[in-house]
Parts: sequence; structure tokens; C-alpha cells
Amino acid sequence: MRTDPGLSDTQWNVLSEPCPSRTSLARIANKWTAMIVIVLTDGPQRFGAIQQIVQGISGKVLTDTLGALERDGILTRHFYPENPPRVEYELTALGRTLTEPLTALGRWAEEHFDEVLDARDRYDDVHDPLSASGAC
Repeated sequence: MRTDPGLSDTQWNVLSEPCPSRTSLARIANKWTAMIVIVLTDGPQRFGAIQQIVQGISGKVLTDTLGALERDGILTRHFYPENPPRVEYELTALGRTLTEPLTALGRWAEEHFDEVLDARDRYDDVHDPLSASGAC
């Protein structure tokens, strides 16, 4: 439920501290959200498949993130009353609007990581020369 139903979409400002639109930015800027959206870009996936593809995510974090994304309308959960029951997660139309920018961010991270590593090394050489040299 909106706290101020009279507030129009043109008044949202993620840079304003009290603006509730910050929660949407925080959700989509979350590393697990980005990875889950990228996984679901190719179509519906089961929980176990998502967890296998998104290496390092715990079951609890995946459960919490999927629930938050469902609440925000980014994905939908489909329950199939089979034996054993089957659940799949799929991007909604709103969620599919995130595939291009989040896939582009993932691609950027992969394409530019060597440059990021070089920048980190240069920074560490200047700001923490003892740890960069391996001295005790």
C-alpha cells in the first residue's frame, strides 16, 4: 500500500533520502538480484537450477531474494501440484525490462575486470605500499 496515494510517478527521486523509490533501486542494484534476473532471462527456472547457476548464493538468501522480487512484481512463482510438487520462477513483463540493463552490467563487469584489477593494483601501490610489496 502506498503511504501517499496522491504522489505521482513524476515525483519519485531516488536521490532524495526520504523517497521510497530508493527501495526499488536498492533491490535491482543488489548483486543477487542482478544475477537472478540474468539467469531468468532465458526463461523459467526451478530453485535448484538457479542456485546451481548462481554459485555462492545460500538457500536462505536465494529464498529471501526470490520472495522480495516476487513482492516487487519482478518475477512470478509458478506452483505445479505434481508429485513431487514443482515450482518455477519466471520474469514478469516488468522484470523483463531489467534484462537489458542488468545483462549489460554483467557484460561490462566481465569485459573490464582486467582494467579494474590494474586500477586496484595502482591504487594499492600508492595508498598501501607495504601490503602491495608483501612486506610484513
